[in-house]
Amino acid sequence: MGKSHTEIQGLKIRKMRRDEVEFVIQMETGEEWIPGIHDGEIFYETDPDGFFIAEVEGETIGCVSAVAYDDSFGFLGLYVVKPKFRNKGVGVKLTEKCLERMGNRNIGLDAVVENEKKYQELMKFKSFYSNLRFEGRGGGEFPNGLVKVSDVPFESLLEYDREMFPAPRDTFLEKWIKQPDSYAFAAVEAGKLKGYGVIRKCQNGYKIGPLFADDPIAAERIFLALKASVPDEAIYLDVPEPNKKAMEIANKYGMNVIFKTIRMYSREEPDINLEKVYGVTTLELG
Repeated sequence: MGKSHTEIQGLKIRKMRRDEVEFVIQMETGEEWIPGIHDGEIFYETDPDGFFIAEVEGETIGCVSAVAYDDSFGFLGLYVVKPKFRNKGVGVKLTEKCLERMGNRNIGLDAVVENEKKYQELMKFKSFYSNLRFEGRGGGEFPNGLVKVSDVPFESLLEYDREMFPAPRDTFLEKWIKQPDSYAFAAVEAGKLKGYGVIRKCQNGYKIGPLFADDPIAAERIFLALKASVPDEAIYLDVPEPNKKAMEIANKYGMNVIFKTIRMYSREEPDINLEKVYGVTTLELG
C-alpha cells in the first residue's frame, strides 16, 4: 500500500462486473482465505456499487470491496493484488477508490497482521481487537430443541442481528441464510430468539458464521448443531478474542488457531454487543 517509484503505467481502477466475482474468489483461494463457494455472488449482491477491479491492459490484477451498509457504516474487504504487481502503487489506488466510495462513514476491516501498521499509518485506522480463526472437525451428536433459521420470522432475525452488527443488513442476510450447501439453526425460548448460526460450504471444508447467542449455553448448542451437520469435514470458526466464552467453546472441542486478523475501524468501535458474538459472520464483509 505504500507509494513506490515503480508505479504501473496504464493502471485503471473500475467498478467490478457481476461476472467477475469468480476472479475475487480465485484471489482469495490463492491467499488461503478459504472462501465459501457462494460468497462471491452473495457479497456482490449486497452492494453491487462497492466492488472494484484493478486492471492493466485488460488484465485484472487486483480487487477490493467497500460495502456500504447504510449512510453511517461500511466495511472494506477482499483486498488482494496479484503477487507480481505488489508494491507498485496498486494498493494505494484501490484504497483511494474505497475511501472515496465510503465518504464519511465509519469503516471497518479485518487486517492481516502484517498490514496492520500500514492501515494505521496510511489510512489512520485504529486497532481494537483480534479475530482468531479456529479449525476443527465436523460431526458429533445433534442437540435437541433448535429450529431451522428459515422457521424464524425474518423481521425477528433482522432485529436480533442488529444488536451484534453495526448496521441493518437485510439484503445480505436474506441471501446468506438461504444459500445452497449450508445449514442454519436458531435457539428460540418462549417465542423469543436467543441465538442463531450458519455454516456454509467452502473451497475446503465448512465455515461457521455468524454464530450469535445470548449466552454460552445457547451458543454451544447452536455450534454443536452446525458441527453435527457436516460430519468428517474440516470446520472453521472466526472468534473475536475479547469474547472469552467463545474462546472456551472453541478450545473445548479441540479447535486450533490457524489464522489471525486485527479488527480495525476508521473512527470509533461501533456500539455492538461483542459478548454475544461467538463467531464473526465473515472477515470480508464484517
